[in-house]
Amino acid sequence: MTAEPTTREKLTLAAAELFRRQGYHATGVAEVLALAGVPKGSLYHHFPDGKADLARAAADWTADLIARILDDAFAPAPDWPQGVATFCHKLARLFELAAEANACPISALLFDGPQEGGFRDHAAALLDRLLAHAGAHAARLGAPDPQEKGETLLIAVEGAWTLARARRDSDVLRRLPGRLA
Repeated sequence: MTAEPTTREKLTLAAAELFRRQGYHATGVAEVLALAGVPKGSLYHHFPDGKADLARAAADWTADLIARILDDAFAPAPDWPQGVATFCHKLARLFELAAEANACPISALLFDGPQEGGFRDHAAALLDRLLAHAGAHAARLGAPDPQEKGETLLIAVEGAWTLARARRDSDVLRRLPGRLA
């Protein structure tokens, strides 16, 4: 049995969803509060700097999600190509589940947040963490140039997500492993 999410978790999940779907600047605090089902005072209790703090929490949550998807794909993989294939298939499924999303969770994490308060630096550190995470899986699986493999994978995923969005076709993500081989 899973525990009921805390108020902070509800706010973070609601913000991550709305920021991904609508973008940071197009999302109002009232929308986040309504989706989370919490009163306004809760936002400032958990996020004293308001929407900017919430954006950092949503970015952290998104990076953790992508790291979990990487782990779920690569942990059982016998080699790098199989891990890539599983990762891309999992992302295709995420794309289908979030069909109304405007952006890849990774690009939304980096580019749709506030310009102030060190958010860009925070997001860049999260991206570096994801790159290192992918590179660590490549190294564990014996791929040559593991850091380059991890970086290439995330670069390719971002482009594939954009093309899938333009075409409204998750199979773009499923075909990516063949193009990376």
